[in-house]
Amino acid sequence: MDIGVDQAGFKTVCAIDFDPHCTNTLRRNARKKTVWNVDVGLLDGERLRETLEMDRGDLGLLHGGPPCQPFSQIGKRGGLSDPRGMLIFDMVRITKAFRPKAVMIEQVPYFLRATMPDGRPVLQALATEFRQLGYRMHAHLLNALSYGLPQRRERVFIVCLRTEHGGFDYPLGNGVRRTVGDALNGMPDPVPPDEKPVLPNHIDVTPPRDRERISYVPEGLWLSKCKDAPPDIIRKLTRKDTTKFRRLDRSSVAPTLRCGEAPYHPTENRYITPREAARLQGFPDTHVLTGPIRGRTGSVRDLDQHRQVANAVPPPMAKAVASSIAETLCR
Repeated sequence: MDIGVDQAGFKTVCAIDFDPHCTNTLRRNARKKTVWNVDVGLLDGERLRETLEMDRGDLGLLHGGPPCQPFSQIGKRGGLSDPRGMLIFDMVRITKAFRPKAVMIEQVPYFLRATMPDGRPVLQALATEFRQLGYRMHAHLLNALSYGLPQRRERVFIVCLRTEHGGFDYPLGNGVRRTVGDALNGMPDPVPPDEKPVLPNHIDVTPPRDRERISYVPEGLWLSKCKDAPPDIIRKLTRKDTTKFRRLDRSSVAPTLRCGEAPYHPTENRYITPREAARLQGFPDTHVLTGPIRGRTGSVRDLDQHRQVANAVPPPMAKAVASSIAETLCR
């Protein structure tokens, strides 16, 4: 989100994340930005403002993407019973301390249907708390396809503005339509982990056994639909498993990138690299990811590079919304 916000003309002065690999990535690309590896729920808003040497009202935009797992369609949907779900209200708490001119929050679509323990919609409860602070809240579902990204990715963008600014118009999109092939065009060959890639993070860690499995999947299809694949390759997959073990299609767009999954390359028998995933999310090639690259058959603690990309707000979407906020503030 920081990348898109800064491209819209703002300057992010402080970034906070609880995951060590994420904060290391933020520091690697910081450009004079303060980065803290801390649980935001433990931060005192007033002390944070004083540490950053800001007066109330100085901050132009408070922006954040509270954890989406409690509201994710593919998760347990624990909502506010999941402690991470309550972090959405920390945006209100920090707003109270800073009194920014505007607030921008990103969430998954299911957030629009989430409810409080008393049955009220979470969105309504959030709007009430912001209204009590003097902000009018706007919420809209946007699709990454409308902003030149070759990926079906719907996300809710919540914008809160001080009441004196009146209404808010969400960006309509740029009308550009791109495919997976467009995004991956011209990329050099990836390298194994023991070699230095031409592009940062363009490293292939696909195990030999996985390459065999991938070889059975035609472009644009998924493993469970491959009739020619032997049982020891299909294993327990059913025809309903359409998001797992899927090969991208150069002439189409990618499905939503998700944590824990990495699609197959359109033509090569391997998973896409973190750099290729970053291109599908609209990251510039100059943005360097740090931390491990998780092999598809293994696991690592905290967020590996693929997960960092899948968790991220696509920079072009953040830029579009932040640009509309900037225009509104300058009226």
